Amino acid sequence: MTQHIPARPPAQPALAIFTPARWIPARQRTFLTALYQSGSVAQAARMVGMSPSSAHRLRRRLAGTAFDRDWSNALTLHAQAMADPIATQLRPQAATRR
Repeated sequence: MTQHIPARPPAQPALAIFTPARWIPARQRTFLTALYQSGSVAQAARMVGMSPSSAHRLRRRLAGTAFDRDWSNALTLHAQAMADPIATQLRPQAATRR
């Protein structure tokens, strides 16, 4: 006796198509770069299509990891670059005038 194998896999429920965006590693890197450039969690989160509250939840979940440390470093470097008008090589791109 042979088994019948369907020609197509069963259709996925419609909800599977509309899954929310995830904090994949590439999105985390882009967020951290945007955070360095803008100094704003809200702006950086919007730039990667996520909410600020989602970004803060991720940071709490990853407390003590490289992501957490990089978040702090991005804000520190942004503040340093904004405080020193002569250090143009450190200044985030978004803050420079052309």
